[in-house]
Amino acid sequence: MTTESRAEKVRLFVQPVLVLVVGAAVLWWALTGELSETQQASLNAASIAQRILEHIQITIAVTLIVVAIGVPLGILLTRPRMGFLAPVAIGIANIGQAAPAIGLIVLLFLATNRTGFWIGVLPVAAYALLPVLRNTIVGIRNVDPALLEAARGQGMTARRVLRSVELPLAVPFILAGLRTTLVLAVGTATLSFLVDAGGLGIFIDTGYRLQDHRTLVVGSVLAVCLALFVDWLGGVGERLFNPRGLR
Repeated sequence: MTTESRAEKVRLFVQPVLVLVVGAAVLWWALTGELSETQQASLNAASIAQRILEHIQITIAVTLIVVAIGVPLGILLTRPRMGFLAPVAIGIANIGQAAPAIGLIVLLFLATNRTGFWIGVLPVAAYALLPVLRNTIVGIRNVDPALLEAARGQGMTARRVLRSVELPLAVPFILAGLRTTLVLAVGTATLSFLVDAGGLGIFIDTGYRLQDHRTLVVGSVLAVCLALFVDWLGGVGERLFNPRGLR
């Protein structure tokens, strides 16, 4: 086992423990201290649980959209007839990530004149699409041509080669991209409160506007803990779902 592999195992053990300890400490500090009437209205168990749930729902929705678009599109752009479009698609996805997330949210709001869950989700999905799309393309293109020739030589159809050879070997790349997407989604979802989509960003905004450091700290720390937790889940997923020979 390499030093890097051992360090990853240690990190996968330490990271969730750290998240739980820090998150629990902040919640205890927030809920047991002397609170003003304004703080009591927001910093209570029901409100905190609701904001965390909203943040998780946004993250899950973003991830599902990104996977549903990024993986099939990445596969399509590695096919011989469609390969010439890959630079165009990557360029468009790059624009989505290069543009400020808050700008994408505001533009969608102005274009639709609506607020709500999906108005907060769709811009975040556009912002987080690039890692999965790019890594799907890179993963499939990195498959050894000799393996593809051997599979075709055994009489496999193009669809079966994709399913049995290309995709399994591209899984580590796709999972790495998905892990990045998860962290981007959690971090950017803090802005979804701007269009009434909910999430932990409400605490951050409330704390900033009212100069309420307790509420501001709770929102910020919980958002960081959630990002670290989904990063840990991504790391666990990489270990569980990577083909055994590639671990």
